[in-house]
Amino acid sequence: MSNFNPKYKLYYQGEWDESLFAKCMTIVGSRRMTDYGRRVIEKIVPQLVQAGWTIVSGFMYGVDRAVHEATLACGGRTIAVLGWGVNWQKLDDRELKLEEEIVNSGGLLVSLWEEQVPTLWTFPARDRVMAAIGHELIVIEAGVKSGSLITAEMAYKLKKPIWAVPGPITSSVSLGTNQLIADGKAKIYQYHPLGPPLKLRGGNPQEGEILDLISDQGLDVSEIARRLGRPASDIGSELTMLMLRGDVEEREGKYFVVK
Repeated sequence: MSNFNPKYKLYYQGEWDESLFAKCMTIVGSRRMTDYGRRVIEKIVPQLVQAGWTIVSGFMYGVDRAVHEATLACGGRTIAVLGWGVNWQKLDDRELKLEEEIVNSGGLLVSLWEEQVPTLWTFPARDRVMAAIGHELIVIEAGVKSGSLITAEMAYKLKKPIWAVPGPITSSVSLGTNQLIADGKAKIYQYHPLGPPLKLRGGNPQEGEILDLISDQGLDVSEIARRLGRPASDIGSELTMLMLRGDVEEREGKYFVVK
């Protein structure tokens, strides 16, 4: 049974299943999600789903929506807490499709209202529900004045464990997460890769060196060659083989490990 016992009536779409609420991780973040934020989501959500967490988020564009999509992509169940009435239909096709996928996968759409239109005051009310449902909270990206920090403050008052993903000091959407850590309200969320060491995935030790080098960052051929002290032509050939095997992908001239 869940320890979630809402003070207010919740309206919902989907099949209400108490097991959904047994182990909930609320994940929030900026609407101005960066590529770094997306990569964090792609790394941590599958691990949380594998560990049995139901993923809770707020269905807004940016981090919230990416969290729901990542959960569905790896076979997990997610609860979308809406900042408007559960029957409010002024959504675009992509949003309607995501709502349908959440429900069909065994998740829920929940709201404090049936027909309420979204307004400035409905989102803080939604944040309160997200803080209450989650047994723990992860903040991925947040500005210094954001709804994500409102949710974090509510979770803090409820004495829920709070995790924050640290980000670059030059990023405006990492100022909030870094401040949570500095204030002692959140612990640093650290990603722990699963599976065998990357160097074991390559067909030879040289390919393993490349995989290790680009495991956490994208690099172009010349930079990889420079760091490994090897000819760029050899690096290019090995990257081609790694791409054919599905271990590496190329995006805008840089190479990334497929995880």
